[in-house]
Amino acid sequence: MPYFVYVIELDKTVANIQRFIDENPEYVYGMSCFYVGQTSTSPQERFDQHLSGYKANRYAKKFGLKLRPGLFRKYNPIGTRENAEYIEQELATSLRSKGYGVWCR
Repeated sequence: MPYFVYVIELDKTVANIQRFIDENPEYVYGMSCFYVGQTSTSPQERFDQHLSGYKANRYAKKFGLKLRPGLFRKYNPIGTRENAEYIEQELATSLRSKGYGVWCR
């Protein structure tokens, strides 16, 4: 079964929430904010699930704007869940290192 990583662009107002701020000490105010995840469904299907509330991350549900395929397309598909989880964390770390706000669980 293939796995996928995905990136959802979040409304920047998420950067005003203390838990999000605490998770992103290097965030450059005004830069984009993202939710990074991994899934065994397609990224679009998983995005739709977040928006509908099905197994949704609260930030993705409340602040999710759109998928950003340019940030994740090159990694997909991924052969194992273990590799997908690794890439998910590496992608989140990479985005944070550039000053973006990122939520990844």
